[in-house]
Amino acid sequence: MIKFIKLNFLIFCCSLLFSSQTNAEFDIKARTAILQDYLSGEILYEKNPDQSIYPASMTKIMTTIVAFDLLERGELKLDEKFIISENAWRLSASGYSSMFIMVDDEVSVENLLKGIIIASGNDACVALAEGIAGTEEEFAIMMTSKAIELGMENTNFANSSGINHVDNNSTVRDIMIMSNYLIKTHPDYYKYFKEKEFTWYRTGGDPIKQGNRNPLLYKNLGADGIKTGYLAVEKYSLASSIMKNKRRLIAVGSGFETKNSRSRESAKLLTWGMTNFNLIEIAKADTPIAQVDVWLGNKPFVDVYINENIYKTVPKSRKKLLKATLTYNGPVQAPIKKDDIIGKLKITYKDEFINEYDLLAFTNVKRLNIFSRLMKSLNYLIWGDV
Repeated sequence: MIKFIKLNFLIFCCSLLFSSQTNAEFDIKARTAILQDYLSGEILYEKNPDQSIYPASMTKIMTTIVAFDLLERGELKLDEKFIISENAWRLSASGYSSMFIMVDDEVSVENLLKGIIIASGNDACVALAEGIAGTEEEFAIMMTSKAIELGMENTNFANSSGINHVDNNSTVRDIMIMSNYLIKTHPDYYKYFKEKEFTWYRTGGDPIKQGNRNPLLYKNLGADGIKTGYLAVEKYSLASSIMKNKRRLIAVGSGFETKNSRSRESAKLLTWGMTNFNLIEIAKADTPIAQVDVWLGNKPFVDVYINENIYKTVPKSRKKLLKATLTYNGPVQAPIKKDDIIGKLKITYKDEFINEYDLLAFTNVKRLNIFSRLMKSLNYLIWGDV
């Protein structure tokens, strides 16, 4: 007999006090932008998301990702020191945003990373790139290779800092993919991005304190990253993320006319996403979500689970239109092995099919001995009781 179980959803975001707006009515003053609900992966807003841009200092997100990957694999250490070349130092003396490192100084990987993330130092980017790959050109090849690995289909990196180069290009969609990877894969290192200031205790000079250039960190939004950018040809850009009530949004915009516009419109986009949508947890990976009947087993039920997190984002007030149903042919006959496919989890929205997932047994269930099976079968024949 095919059986059905309907799941009740848990809404992770609180009710907010703003009026709803439809996507069609909403717009921000940027040339290109995108907004993603991190846990569900769903795109809540997009405006020319695949238009080519010069990513400017948002390039530095990938510079740090390459380093973080090496740190995770044990091929690089935070306390490892690189000798600063004249090539790297020149960027600190050319009017670019800088950490202000000195030629022949020895600087730790951790300080270079903070100089890149917090102070947006172009000199620190070159020093890190040369220390890892020998030359910035070789490091840029590593960056582009990582972009291809992540599915960033419209991105090419020509340098580590994002300063003017005709072949350093991307899209806001690709920057979003990169930012998502950073947060998901390197949560411990991602914490650097929310630090509001960095003091560089340089050799042979007074300490230099610089504030984080991300304007959203100084607003009451729950922002914890990510990276600003500016080029005269591209205007202002920002990859940003906020975390509220266990829910994260990632926004990327480029082509803001002014610094103030970048801050205001990015905050507007993130607030709109939090205000107008609910994030719903349907299943948590490796956690039982229901019990199904067992026939001729040493247990009457077996817990079932999904082996991945499943979240869905829906417009507010439309939670009832999202449905999750467990279907299985039961009772399921023992013996049952852990991870046996028991049935399916089917998700629909507005009665339209969205996706289907395997329903797995959470534990082993042994078959009853022959005497117990016989008694249970007799009870069933007489009483119809399984």
